[in-house]
Amino acid sequence: MKHSEHYRDQQALPFYSSVAWQNIRRSYAASKAHLCERCLKRGIIKRGEIVHHITPLTSENINDPAISLSYDNLMLVCRQCHAEIHAGKRYTIDENGKITAVDTLP
Repeated sequence: MKHSEHYRDQQALPFYSSVAWQNIRRSYAASKAHLCERCLKRGIIKRGEIVHHITPLTSENINDPAISLSYDNLMLVCRQCHAEIHAGKRYTIDENGKITAVDTLP
């Protein structure tokens, strides 16, 4: 199971349901004109749908607004780019929910 699925499913649902996250997500997407940032860098105009955390959320940093709610840690991407970002990544999580290893799958 990928770290984001594990963490989101088991612990982060209250955060992703929060008014603070919904407001930041909405305002960040608007600040990027609702366009996928990765596609735009390649000269492709495509609607961004997912506000992605560049530094993944963990049990240690989810309550740190500099990580969880900062524009500096966000990227608006389309579904395809989001899948590419997460493709081939495997996360190992210890019993405290900490990321202990990040590997790229062969």
